[in-house]
Amino acid sequence: MTDNNLNILLNLSLHHIGNKVNGGELILSDNELDIAAPDFNHAVRSFFLESFEWLEYYNFTFSNDEISLNPVYNFCERIFRDQTAFHSLSQEIAGYLYEHTTHPQIKNGDLLVTLFENVLLEDELVDVIGIFKSENKQGFLKVDVTGHSFSVDLIEGIQLDKLDKACLVFNTEKESGYRIALFDRSNKITEAQYWREQFLNVKPAEDAYHQTRDFLQVTKNFITRELPKETGIDKSEQAELLNRSIGYFKSNTNFNKEEFEETVFQDPVVRESFRHFEPGNNKPSMHEFADSFEISDNAVRKQSKVFKSVIKLDKNFHIYVHGDRELIEQGRDPDGRKYYKIYFNEET
Repeated sequence: MTDNNLNILLNLSLHHIGNKVNGGELILSDNELDIAAPDFNHAVRSFFLESFEWLEYYNFTFSNDEISLNPVYNFCERIFRDQTAFHSLSQEIAGYLYEHTTHPQIKNGDLLVTLFENVLLEDELVDVIGIFKSENKQGFLKVDVTGHSFSVDLIEGIQLDKLDKACLVFNTEKESGYRIALFDRSNKITEAQYWREQFLNVKPAEDAYHQTRDFLQVTKNFITRELPKETGIDKSEQAELLNRSIGYFKSNTNFNKEEFEETVFQDPVVRESFRHFEPGNNKPSMHEFADSFEISDNAVRKQSKVFKSVIKLDKNFHIYVHGDRELIEQGRDPDGRKYYKIYFNEET
């Protein structure tokens, strides 16, 4: 995404965000940080733009799709329009985040707001606003040398490659809510909601990555949760359907819903049930997906890690199913014990 020979760090401001509920303070800096030193500028650019893996993108949103009423969208739009207002608007961003730091478990931290130019995004050079939060200070040894004498002090500071939360706002697709990349080191639901939903208020972009990921997730839910209730299919039959599903996405560059259904679900009754599947849990229903879309290889690779066709037998054995389901038989012996019979040509 980036090329350090092209991108330039234009502005950098730092503010402290305490936890409002716990009595923490909001401390706003009076001035921007000095970024003139070439080594410092290069190091900051590298850490802020290259330390995170951006696979999926988001857009700002707001109730009734009135994006312009989203405060962070508004702050960013004004920065892109008038760079001279950067620092005052970074203070507004910090103040807005402070007002949303209202859960007692949210940590105090330092907020860094940046502005870059000439960042490469899909063959286009764009300006980028970065919003980063560091919640955990790191200890460092500061060594001073005077002649042949050494002294050591323990100091605390921000470790740039261990930032806790990050957001990049690309100055493109403004009408759709800008292109946004997110990172949140915490897996806690409370913190994810606070950063993504309450502060930024973003939604997944309607792009190939999210369409591919969401369709595969809903398909997996249908095969592993809904079908067993409807038809009583066993684990080996589920494994075969999962293999067909991920296999279709791996072997095609464009998705066609009708073609997928006929490839994976050979029973017309099952196909009809799949078309009307309602997964719940804020997941899209089958009828909400487009009839065709471009397949994202990144999404397929990521989903392949959880799209495993595994039959788990008590705590003793796992059977990984990668091919023909006809080579596996399930049965029960005279004593009532269940078993699987597996056929193969050679052992490797």
